[in-house]
Amino acid sequence: MAHSAHRTARTWPAGAGLLAAAVALELVLVVGYFLATPGTVTVPRYVLYPFVWINAVLVAAYRTPIPSAPPRRHLLAGALAAGYFLLLANWAGLVGLTVGGHHPIPDGILGVSVGAGSPGWGRVRLITRAFYVSFVPYRVIGYLGLTYLVYAALVDASGVVASGTLGFVSCLSCSFPIFASALTGVLGGWVTLMSTAIAYSVDISTVAFLASVALLYWRPGFPSLGNGRDDTAE
Repeated sequence: MAHSAHRTARTWPAGAGLLAAAVALELVLVVGYFLATPGTVTVPRYVLYPFVWINAVLVAAYRTPIPSAPPRRHLLAGALAAGYFLLLANWAGLVGLTVGGHHPIPDGILGVSVGAGSPGWGRVRLITRAFYVSFVPYRVIGYLGLTYLVYAALVDASGVVASGTLGFVSCLSCSFPIFASALTGVLGGWVTLMSTAIAYSVDISTVAFLASVALLYWRPGFPSLGNGRDDTAE
């Protein structure tokens, strides 16, 4: 049975222009940071990893238009994608609750604090007696990009269900990109939390993140989507 693709990805030259502009800005930020501060590069790949996250997800999101769908389908996909983002953010230590512990939160750590770090790494943290929010630029941008890709995939996948063509949950090849990206995203967050025990936690979480982006962009097995091309599948 043939299924017609119903999205047309933006052309690659436009995506290449976005990537070139992002890389140029990142280069200026990195050079400016190390010229203006006494910081030195000890592990070059850690300086580059934030931009690997940001650039990969920017290009994938830019080239993934949202399929047209009824408002109800968009609302459902949006709610599920928001839950996905909160799950990733919580497991990565970006948001969480501070209540319920055995010891009260010391007054000295309450409020806003700003941590030093090369571009992409600088952390801004807000801690209250009820919750905390930790803003790490590259992780926030990366997870927001993943959330957008999940949202687009859910809108399209729910359209498959609505059309009666194929049951989304019952089709492993259709659901795999979303479920696998959730698993790899959570794994990446868990590895970040275990950074003191795992020497290559950032490397592993970066691989997991890139796997998530790739799965959600290409979506292997989706009957109506594939590699951003207008084609048909038998």
